[in-house]
Amino acid sequence: MIMSTIFLRAYSGYFLYHLLHFLHLLLLLLLLLQLLLLLLLLLLLLLLLLLLLLLLLLLLLLLLLLLLQLLLLLLLLLLLLLLLLLLLLLLLLLLLLLLLLLLLLLLLLLLLLLLLLLLLLLLLLLLLLLLLLLLPLLLLLLQLLLLVLLLLLLLVLLLLLLLLLQQQLLRILLLLLLLLLLLLLLLLLLLLQLRLLLLLLLLLLLLLLLLLLLLLLLLLLLLLLLLLLLLLLLLLLLLLLLLLLLLLLLLLLLLLLLLLLLLLLLLLLLLLLLLLLLLLLLLLLLLLLLLLLLLLLLLLLLLLLLLLLLLLLLLYYYYYYYYYYYYYYYYYYYYYYFYYYNYYYYFYYYYYYYYY
Repeated sequence: MIMSTIFLRAYSGYFLYHLLHFLHLLLLLLLLLQLLLLLLLLLLLLLLLLLLLLLLLLLLLLLLLLLLQLLLLLLLLLLLLLLLLLLLLLLLLLLLLLLLLLLLLLLLLLLLLLLLLLLLLLLLLLLLLLLLLLLPLLLLLLQLLLLVLLLLLLLVLLLLLLLLLQQQLLRILLLLLLLLLLLLLLLLLLLLQLRLLLLLLLLLLLLLLLLLLLLLLLLLLLLLLLLLLLLLLLLLLLLLLLLLLLLLLLLLLLLLLLLLLLLLLLLLLLLLLLLLLLLLLLLLLLLLLLLLLLLLLLLLLLLLLLLLLLLLLLLYYYYYYYYYYYYYYYYYYYYYYFYYYNYYYYFYYYYYYYYY
């Protein structure tokens, strides 16, 4: 009995030790399962975060592209408006140039007409001057011719009368008649001179009028020349403005070319950024794949550890069950053998004691 109690106490302590070890292994399995779940949750969270980052990057790229497109469209619209304004200014300047050219043509025609008038007036003045110079001479010649003719006639008449008339009274009368004729001739000469003076005065007045007309025409010519000069200056200014506008157009064209180049550069930069982002995305994907592989490896290792722990638990369970069964069988056999032996010994002792 003493041996059986000792054996039961020893076996109960060993059973509790193995039971605690079994519970410890179960707790380790539960912790490993929790770690696996946490790792899976971390994987899911990492995947979600990376997907969100990728979406944000794509949205930012789209926004940048839209902003760049809007800016480029605004710049192009501004340049087109500037070009339209410059073209309108060029058209206006061309119209002004045409008007100025028409005015110049009209002024040139007027100048030609005035020059023709001046030439005609100069010819008239020359003719009048010639008349003024020649008329007195002609009149003097005519007067002289008339006087000579009259004198010749008078002499001829006197000679005839003297030859015909022998009386003195008649001669006196003839002399008186001759004197009267001379007086008449003188009066005629005076009248002719007065006419000549009047003609000269008229010619002088005509000359003065022609000179005034010449002065007026000269003033008009000067005014027209001044107008021509002003128009030429305006033409020069307009030409300068046209040159400036052409320069502005060239500058705008250069700006357009520069903007196009900038657009191309921006597009290239955008392409490079897209390529870089794609590379980054690929790198992130590779990192994700590596992380996934690492996590999968960790999961596999944890699964292997779980399998090992399960095997250990099975081994412990089998060992414990076998040990418990063996010891239970041994204890049962030992107990009954010992009890039977004690009972036999007690019976033998009692029988021997009773017999003797």
